[in-house]
Amino acid sequence: MHIEFDILTLFPEMVEGFFSSSMLDRGQSKGVIDIRTHQLRNWAKDKHHKTDELPYGGGAGMVMKPEPIFAAVEDLRQPRSKVLYMAPDGVPLTSQLSRELAQQEHLIILSGHYEGVDQRVRDEIIDLEVSIGDYVLTNGTLAAAVLVDSVSRFIPGFLGDEKSLTEESFMSTLLAFPQYTRPADFRGMSVPEVLLSGDHAAIAKWRHEQQLEKTRQRRPDLSDT
Repeated sequence: MHIEFDILTLFPEMVEGFFSSSMLDRGQSKGVIDIRTHQLRNWAKDKHHKTDELPYGGGAGMVMKPEPIFAAVEDLRQPRSKVLYMAPDGVPLTSQLSRELAQQEHLIILSGHYEGVDQRVRDEIIDLEVSIGDYVLTNGTLAAAVLVDSVSRFIPGFLGDEKSLTEESFMSTLLAFPQYTRPADFRGMSVPEVLLSGDHAAIAKWRHEQQLEKTRQRRPDLSDT
């Protein structure tokens, strides 16, 4: 399994260091993922490489022009491509959505800026609009990086231990259980005895109880258990 990401943005430098670090860097080295960032201004045809204009009808801010975006997507799109737009009014990014997107072969991700993009872009060339939360960023480049990171984790071979996917928050209707490591006693704070017992059944029961309690306290909307 292999997936390609092409990110269209006015600020590729914001995420290039992120993509060349840690797991994402290793994923590219292993050939599991390819990540390419593109300066959207390269598709602007005027001498100033302009990508924005004032909105028709008036209002604050600028709107990204359709011409450079259409040209960029048309250059990059393949028959197997899916085009995403990072927008605060898109569908929420969830673990389930990330798992579904990890089945794709090629994702083109458009990062908005200013007051967003011309609606004709959204109507004609975007397959899916995605939001990473109910808040607004200065531009969608960071949101695109979050999506790439989340999706990549579901690609076979990306994680060193695939089991970790099944034990973390949002992979079920429960939040993750607490984790402890050495030393067993730190400044008078001790690791729960059950985790030192070697009794795997008891450990599994304790962890499940911890998940239920944390979910009840922090995110009762996730489960009725």
